[in-house]
Amino acid sequence: MRVTLQSESQECGLACLVMIAAAHGLHLDLATLRQRFVVSIKGTSLAQLIRYAQNLAFTCRPLRLELEEIPQLRTPCILHWNLNHFVVLVKVQNGRLVIFDPARGRQVLKLEEASRHFTGVALELSPNAEFVPAQHKPRLRLRALVGRVLGLKRALGNIFVLALALEVVALLSPQVTQWVVDGALVSADHHLLLLAVMGGCLLMLIDFVLRIAQGWMGLRLNQQLALQWSGNLFSHLLRLPWPYFEKRQLGDITARFQSLSAIRNVFTGGAITIVIDGLVTLVTVSMMLLYSGALTGIVGVAVLLYALLRLAFYHPLRNASEERIVLAARENSYFLESIRTVLPLKLFNMTSARLGTWQNMMADVQNRDVTTQKMLLAFASLNTLIFGVEGMLLLYVGGIAVLEGSLSLGMLLAFLAYKSQFTGRASKLIDLGIEIRMLSLHAERLADIALEPVEALSQSETDVQHIDPSIEFRDVSFRYAEGEPWIIRNLSLTIAAGDSVAIVGPSGCGKSTLLKIMLGLLQPTEGEVRLGGIPARQLGVDGVRNLIGVVMQEDQLFAGSLAENIACFAPQADQDKIEDAARHAYIHDTICQMPMGYQTLAAEMGSGLSGGQRQRVMLARALYKQPKILALDEATSQLDLHSEQCVVHAMQRLAMTRISIAHRQETIALAHRLVRLEKGTVVEDLRRLPIPVTT
Repeated sequence: MRVTLQSESQECGLACLVMIAAAHGLHLDLATLRQRFVVSIKGTSLAQLIRYAQNLAFTCRPLRLELEEIPQLRTPCILHWNLNHFVVLVKVQNGRLVIFDPARGRQVLKLEEASRHFTGVALELSPNAEFVPAQHKPRLRLRALVGRVLGLKRALGNIFVLALALEVVALLSPQVTQWVVDGALVSADHHLLLLAVMGGCLLMLIDFVLRIAQGWMGLRLNQQLALQWSGNLFSHLLRLPWPYFEKRQLGDITARFQSLSAIRNVFTGGAITIVIDGLVTLVTVSMMLLYSGALTGIVGVAVLLYALLRLAFYHPLRNASEERIVLAARENSYFLESIRTVLPLKLFNMTSARLGTWQNMMADVQNRDVTTQKMLLAFASLNTLIFGVEGMLLLYVGGIAVLEGSLSLGMLLAFLAYKSQFTGRASKLIDLGIEIRMLSLHAERLADIALEPVEALSQSETDVQHIDPSIEFRDVSFRYAEGEPWIIRNLSLTIAAGDSVAIVGPSGCGKSTLLKIMLGLLQPTEGEVRLGGIPARQLGVDGVRNLIGVVMQEDQLFAGSLAENIACFAPQADQDKIEDAARHAYIHDTICQMPMGYQTLAAEMGSGLSGGQRQRVMLARALYKQPKILALDEATSQLDLHSEQCVVHAMQRLAMTRISIAHRQETIALAHRLVRLEKGTVVEDLRRLPIPVTT
């Protein structure tokens, strides 16, 4: 049983189930459980965790107990931790709790330390009669993780030929030493000595040229893989549904993406090495056997001990590396969040507290680094000891062989040269094998991105200009996960083309959720959405978003000029369209008064502009695409009354369907129709003005 670290901040319960199931022989992964049991952004309750466990054929026994009663629990079991988290209690030993925390890794705590975290609730799990141990972890293929790479086979073939030529040169080098010692020096043949040295120089020159060529090709291959693999993965990442990003921290996504570099480095360095080193290892060991079986046996024992040592350190190093990656991702997310929220931190005098928390996170990362370095130090010391003893034994046994005449000095020197090649190659093969096994850690993390289903695009090109901009919600219901309360329930609503609708209601009644369902950011649990009479699923999210211009509460501006932001960085932006959109958003005059006009730079996330200016630029961005439907979620909340009225009156002259989510009475009063939601259902639908004729 090993620690399973959570990918999402809400899935600690699923991670605990993965660990408990593995302890009883049912090997699953988080991705499988995530698809089987949908967890909402609010996390998992104990009741939901029990249902999930029963679905996996476990009998559940929830308990409320005191801290001193923990040793009586049947382990492994699940403990409720910090009022908002689940961990696995592995065992109680000598008054200490061994905890597998999905967020932090393995921990050993005293009872008094655990008292600060344990809430008094535990869940014992035991397999029932229907439980069947099995291996359900999918095999991760490199092609599935990184996509197709063009020109890879040809590049690998060229590098392989060069590497093979280099190895032939390396195998001939010990023979030059033997010719010099046993031939030229023993017979005092100056011509043979000169010939042997000249041959050695020629081999060195060939080696020099081949190494430059191989290094250049390796650099090109690494660059090619970096561009294509990263491009494929980033393209996939951007096409993932919005809830994926909502549930994950920025630092964790970044750390997972960086796992691609570790895989690429091992692939480019090992794809050829594993073949060449394997061949050279066989050739060198054959040459060594020709010289001396006893000396070859000593070398073989040393290499075997090295392999066993590497295996012994594999699992501790892997676990430490995994925990380090997760902790570093959390620290990075916390750091980035602190930078982005520095204004409220200063206003509420929270900088010192924030710094202290970050320092604790950084200390956790450093502690994992120290643990890893201790293991590496122990490994390096034992490795030095093994090959040091091997060297002394070779000198002693080989020296005796030279004294007895069974080996010449040149043969011993040649053997030592072949031995250096053999141990170097064999060690590299062993290290590469361990690195490939270690890649499962990075592959599992990368799979969280690469194997996640992307948003459903339309199967065929759709001409949205000929679609009637009407919207229909048919018995739409939505909740984030099974067992969660319904956000929207059996909602039916029809919005005609050209209508201007204000959707109102108390906070949490489902207004923004309804808009996100229409935009394809969320998929309805039940029912369907139709645009122009066509089901949204048939149009695909790309077709839906081509039809709709939108300003959401979460919208941000990009670093770049105001013109680029309004045109959304279109390759061939139309300046006339940019200015026309800005006029309708009542921001044109303001931009013209700026020193650089439309080339004024907006800093990252729009800092440097007022809240009202940012909203109007985002509104101009939505209008630039000339949508047939305009959806606004509190898009004018930061505007003064006069600016808001100017914006609304300008938009009323546009031939489009408008949907506004608003709380301000001034905004609501300007709509033709008022729809009121309560508890995810339409409770009032009031028309004030006739639908204008669209052109």
